[in-house]
Parts: sequence; C-alpha cells; structure tokens
Amino acid sequence: MSDMLERARELDVADAIAHFRDRFDLPEGVIYLDGNSLGPLPRATRERLHRVIDTEWGEGLIRSWNELPGGGGDWIAMPQRVGAKIAPLIGAQAHEVIACDSVSVNLAKLIGAALSLNPGRNVVLSEPGNFPTDLYMIQGDDRVEQRLAQRDRMIDALDEDVALLLLTHVHYKTGEMFDMAALTKAAQDVGAIVLWDLSHSGGAVPVDLNGANADLAVGCGYKYLNGGPGAPAYAFVAERHHGDFSQPLTGWFGHAQPFAFSDEYEPAEGVKRLLAGTPPVLAMAALESGVELIAEIGMEALVAKSRALSEFFRECVADLDLDLVSPRDPAQRGSQLSFRHQNAYALSQALIARGVIGDFRDPDILRLGFAPAYLRFGDIAEAARHLAQVLETGEWQQPEFQERAAVT
Repeated sequence: MSDMLERARELDVADAIAHFRDRFDLPEGVIYLDGNSLGPLPRATRERLHRVIDTEWGEGLIRSWNELPGGGGDWIAMPQRVGAKIAPLIGAQAHEVIACDSVSVNLAKLIGAALSLNPGRNVVLSEPGNFPTDLYMIQGDDRVEQRLAQRDRMIDALDEDVALLLLTHVHYKTGEMFDMAALTKAAQDVGAIVLWDLSHSGGAVPVDLNGANADLAVGCGYKYLNGGPGAPAYAFVAERHHGDFSQPLTGWFGHAQPFAFSDEYEPAEGVKRLLAGTPPVLAMAALESGVELIAEIGMEALVAKSRALSEFFRECVADLDLDLVSPRDPAQRGSQLSFRHQNAYALSQALIARGVIGDFRDPDILRLGFAPAYLRFGDIAEAARHLAQVLETGEWQQPEFQERAAVT
C-alpha cells in the first residue's frame, strides 16, 4: 500500500485539474466517494445564494422576475438559461434543453410526449432492474403497456408495437453503460421514440445526444452537476420534435403567453412547453452555479480523470475479496465502481465511520463514486487502505453497522 500512496502523490502532482478541488467546500477528514448520489457544495454556490436572497429577493422583491437595471434577477428566464448551460455537457443545442421539476416528473411528461409523437402505439420497453422511478412512471400511465427485456435481448424485443424505448444510459447499481447510438438506431428503425435517463451520465461521462440522434432525455442536477439536494432536473427534446409533441402537465408556465391569463391552454414553443409551475428560484440558482463550475472544468478533462481515478482504485483493491460487478473497461461504465458483498451495507457504514463516504444499494452492492472535480488520487489510495482494514479486521460486524437508516 505504501507504493500506491507514493504513486498517488505523483499522480496528484501531475493532475491538470487538481486545483478545482479548492472550489468546493469539503469537510476536513472526509473522503467523499458519493458524488454519484449528491455532489458537494461549490463555494460559489453559497455566494450566489446570498446574492439572490439578499439582493434579488430582499431588495428587488417581485421586480426580480424581470432583469434588474443593475443586472441580476431575470428569474423568468432561468429554466431556459440553465438548460442552455447544461446542453453542451450532453451534446445538445441550447434551445433543446430546459431545467425544470424532478427526473420523475420529467419522465412522466416525456412518456406522454412520446405517445403524442407515436399515435397508435402504446408499448413502452425498458429493462428489469432499471431505476425504480423510471419503471414506476411507466406503470403510472394507464395508456401504457409495459414491456421489459434483458439487455442482451433488448433489440429483439423491439417491434412495431413499441411506442417508446426508455433506458438509463448508465445503470445506477452497476455503472454499466448502454451503447446510446446503437440502441437509438435500432429503436428508430422500427418506428419507436427513444428516451434516455442521463441521471448517472450528465457531467460524468461522454454524452452526445445529437450525435446519437436521440429523441428525448432527462437528467438530474444534484449528482455530478453539484446543484444541491433536490436540485431541479433537466429535459431534452430534439429540435425535430419541437412543433409536434404535447405533454400531459399543461401548467401555466408552459403556456405560450402565461401572463395573458387565458382560459384556454396554448403550448409554448419548443421545450418551454415542458414547464408546468413556477420555477424554484433558489434551487435553480444553486444548480446554475454548479453547472457553470463543471462547464469551466470541461467534460474531456473530467472524463479522463474519472477513468484514471477508478482504474487506480481497482489497482489498489486488486487483492481484496471483492466481487466487481461494474464493467472492467472504464469506457463501458459510468464514474463509479460497484462491488457485490453479502455484507455491503455494514461495510459501507464502517467506512463512513472512518470518514470514507460511499453508499449502498440493496441488496448487496457497495457503490463508490469517482467524481473527478474534487477527488485526489491520494483520497483514492486512502479509501482503499481503509476498505482493506475494514475487511481484514472485521469491524463491519459491529452491531451499530448492521442497523439500517431510513435512507440507505
């Protein structure tokens, strides 16, 4: 392990984006390997929220819905503005992405949009073990017939009854990544629309929605985009569908002229019609700050370091009794490594007690995220050392590590 610590020091010296760690507010003594669940606090976000609260809300009051004379405000445009900043991170045009609501709500809207684009079909195809909310949103629409197929049979399950193929690009448990371009083409060849969930992709792995000819996508703001707990999500609709789709949540902010207060709904142009209610201004401001930081670092540098971090961790734990369930090829997985262990929950709690924060996914997955914007190779070597000690000493067997919390 001493050799790995020395290598880590060398890698940290050579790391071209190491200085961005100082742009995050990270607690002392913590190695944070859970940015795949909740990103840490960017320092600029605290400053931004103070400005929005004290100046835009405190002084500008309701005037801040429009742009203030000295700059700031313009809350009304936040969903489009933040969406436009997310767009380059996922291979989309600025006018194809909007920040709004949650992933779950946006899934409901885009399932409806897919049905409107594909009249006469009602089958939504996904996979067993997809993130539950994706499946629940399919099941909650009584117009839809759900069909599930294993990954190796997905293309065979596509036929002319399928209205929509709904898949998560990077699997939340294993980190395995679908071939977006190949599956999109296979679905479109039988006339289906494709909706990609980018919750574990956006800001973490290369995504090129337009390059893959994707139709629809959703993603979340609180993981790799560091938008804060409960941050707004985002939604993508390819430009070619802008004039044709409808969605079921026809709220007033999605109206073509919301302040005309008409009795009759008239959808706004393009992705703006995905809006429903009033945007959460404080949460949107926090998300914008996080997105700006990730955009400043750049996806190419982030992806390269993420893969280097996870590969270095694999080397560090190569001799441990762990069953890797993530793909070994870093180009085939997200920014995480997942290990199967019958006592994964207790292991995760023992690590947290040592200041190494990863997470657990039922029933037996220890999941560790390698968000590259703030992690050091030294953190990775130390995390591996702690994991080795927890396994060697059996300290995970202590009673306090067996009790399940409400959030696991």
